Amino acid sequence: MRRFDKQLIKLNDMLLEMGALVEQSIFIASQALIEQDLTLAKKAIAAEADVEQKEKDIEAFCLKLLLQQQPVARDLRVISAALKMITDMERIGDQAADISEIVVMMNDAPHIANLEHIPKMATATVKMVTDSIDAFVKKDLELAKSVIDYDDVVDDLFDKVKFDLIELIRKDSGNGEQAIDLLMIAKFFERIGDHACNIAKWVVYSITGKQ
Repeated sequence: MRRFDKQLIKLNDMLLEMGALVEQSIFIASQALIEQDLTLAKKAIAAEADVEQKEKDIEAFCLKLLLQQQPVARDLRVISAALKMITDMERIGDQAADISEIVVMMNDAPHIANLEHIPKMATATVKMVTDSIDAFVKKDLELAKSVIDYDDVVDDLFDKVKFDLIELIRKDSGNGEQAIDLLMIAKFFERIGDHACNIAKWVVYSITGKQ
């Protein structure tokens, strides 16, 4: 095995570790919301720093590979895609922290609505992140494309959340403040889905050379 291939395996491992961190952040943020658990919310906020450190570590490793190995076209695509992917993963970490900050601000107020669709959004976005990173590691083009298609599921759930909250405000304007908070949380989950979709698109590029 080429030394460079061993280093690419290490890059895959680093990406899997960062992916696991952001998956955990999304899960913790959603649990903090459902259980109105401020300790969990603060844990998700604190995890943002770990995600950012992983991004810096992977970026430094990729730049080292580029400078020392002078990779050929296909390997260059893999490294370029990894650099793009970690930017999206870091933003996912940011958005998990943003969700948790809103949970803290809501300050244990009773939920005005059944949160049925928002936890489903969280589950769907974790699946997208996991599958997109697995697609990169396994060089699985079909899995990457399935992630891109799955973004429609998250968008559909967001539309349902938006409709439900608008109906609540119509019935009782006193629900307005929390409804806006919940809508912002749903919007952050929708953005997480968009970033996972971006990761999958970079996987497609790393395999095919086409964006």
